[in-house]
Amino acid sequence: MSTIMLDSGTLHYEETGPADGRPVVFVHGYAMGGSLWRPLAQRLADRGMRCIVPTWPLGAHPEAMRPGADLTMSGVAGMITPLLDALDLDDVVLTGSDTGGALVQIVAGTQPDRVGALVLASCDAFEHFPPPILRPLIAAARSSRLFRMALLPMRTRTARRRAFGDLAHADLEDLTREWVQPALSDSAIADDLRRFTASMTQSVTLNAAARLPSFTKPALVAWSADDAFFPVEDGHRLAKTLPHARFELIKNARTFSMIDQPDVLADLISDFVRTGS
Repeated sequence: MSTIMLDSGTLHYEETGPADGRPVVFVHGYAMGGSLWRPLAQRLADRGMRCIVPTWPLGAHPEAMRPGADLTMSGVAGMITPLLDALDLDDVVLTGSDTGGALVQIVAGTQPDRVGALVLASCDAFEHFPPPILRPLIAAARSSRLFRMALLPMRTRTARRRAFGDLAHADLEDLTREWVQPALSDSAIADDLRRFTASMTQSVTLNAAARLPSFTKPALVAWSADDAFFPVEDGHRLAKTLPHARFELIKNARTFSMIDQPDVLADLISDFVRTGS
């Protein structure tokens, strides 16, 4: 795994594919890591794309960010462009899912210069945010002590299954055990996640959606047909809000289409990148 130093701290990332391939940068969701994208990134790399897969500071990151770093939703979204700058990436296919899709929407409306196209898999959008399942953590985020206590059940397989199990048809235990470990074992990482959690308000996604019509580059909205968290109608709404968007429905997949149907999602992205629409 490689690292890069930003003003906010050190980001860890994986890179696959040819150095001269079209860059694809991935943004995962809440309490997840870059390993979410590995099956998809490998398939896209095999198709000639340069895949950059960071683990953003959303709780599964292996190293706490610097004290004072802006770890609100807008602050973490604001790390994406500096990463693209530092790696000298242009015409990027910026790809997000879950909370990461909301962060991608923020970038599309505020800092789109290095972004050549968007891919939004099932994700937070519009008034359907924050997810009801996170309300106890949002309430606990007022206090570092309460928040760490609220995370403690994630030590058990039962709690991880309750929190993550409906995000995929596939068994996620190996991934989720990996993702929860940093915040459970490092109080500074837990506090990074707490600060992000405290910023999760409906106004974030509403404001991001209001700016999406200004993003006039190609967009692919690839939604999971069996999604238990993000309504398919939100995918259609995003595709209508973005001026040059294409909507695709992925069958036999829950939120994590990159886990349940990586070949299908890779084919959709490959075709989208090849045709530009």
